[in-house]
Amino acid sequence: MAIMKTLTVDLADRSYPIFIGESLISNPDLFTPYINGKQVMIVTNTTVAPLYLEQVKSSLQHFSVDEVILPDGEEYKNLDTLNLIFDALLSKRHNRTTTLIALGGGVIGDMTGFAASCYQRGVDFIQVPTTLLSQVDSSVGGKTAVNHPLGKNMIGAFYQPKAVIADISVLKTLPQRELSAGIAEVVKYGLICNQDFYQWLDANMEALVAFDTQALSKAVELSCLDKAAVVAQDEKEGGIRAILNLGHTFGHAIETNQGYGVWLHGEAVAAGMVMAADMSWRLGNITLQEVQHLQQLLKRAQLPCVPPSEMNNQDFIDLMQVDKKVLDGQLRLVLLTAIGQALVTSDFSAETLHQTLAAGEKLGCLTQSDTSITQ
Repeated sequence: MAIMKTLTVDLADRSYPIFIGESLISNPDLFTPYINGKQVMIVTNTTVAPLYLEQVKSSLQHFSVDEVILPDGEEYKNLDTLNLIFDALLSKRHNRTTTLIALGGGVIGDMTGFAASCYQRGVDFIQVPTTLLSQVDSSVGGKTAVNHPLGKNMIGAFYQPKAVIADISVLKTLPQRELSAGIAEVVKYGLICNQDFYQWLDANMEALVAFDTQALSKAVELSCLDKAAVVAQDEKEGGIRAILNLGHTFGHAIETNQGYGVWLHGEAVAAGMVMAADMSWRLGNITLQEVQHLQQLLKRAQLPCVPPSEMNNQDFIDLMQVDKKVLDGQLRLVLLTAIGQALVTSDFSAETLHQTLAAGEKLGCLTQSDTSITQ
């Protein structure tokens, strides 16, 4: 077995480990200490279940294991699908000592965590993320939610897992598009808080895109270290944690406008990060050359760097007003003060925002026809 890294999200009595390595989902010793009772409910989807459900179940032979297999896709991240988890828990008579296991990407992780926070007023859960995006971002930090037609992730709770098991081996079955979507969130960490990591990504992007195990392990480790440090300072996003949303306000507007699942979350975040960088340049915080470098880095990751051509300024404005960072009617954005530094601010003019929104295709890089995005 490959060397395993163990990181810790430091939240006092609610601290928990992140295990990173290969062939981890077949290791009972990583699950057993974090299961309180005898009952386990594995929540997964139609894509992941045929690949990894039996491996996880083989690690849980000393427990009573049930499973619920949900449809796959961001379009199913809603209250109707969430209710299928509750149906399974109740029909199988799971009690307060049950443990839920989220086996899947960010959608499964978010819905399982939210279900765990609600079922019998709170039961334990373990994250087993199976996409790069979920390993480096959504599985760590305790954000759980479902989407609403008017806004992404607007119904949810902060609820921490008991452990995160990030098995690098499972990334080998990801489609290229899904891997690239995860790389967008990896790039985010370099931009907001780790310039050295950003430089490392510049040097290793081709290895990441080529599914190089060593490079992916390093990227997951460094991303989780950065996120764990931020979450430990600000668990419920009262301050610094909001920097983790670089590009997300723009990106969530894209996802909502296009229909959940048409653009992958990481694709929308990639375009959103370029828009945030463009605004940061217009405010004099970074150089145009740094914006162009980010565009090229994302291009090498096979990611889009421009919003959908049919979205206009008003589309963005309307949807960005339905954002968790809006405070007292005032839009706040995560912007760069330098490569490796970010802040949450409302200190920008409407004109500057409109200039960025109007830039559209002028931002350069890929167009939609250069990606696998379907219309």
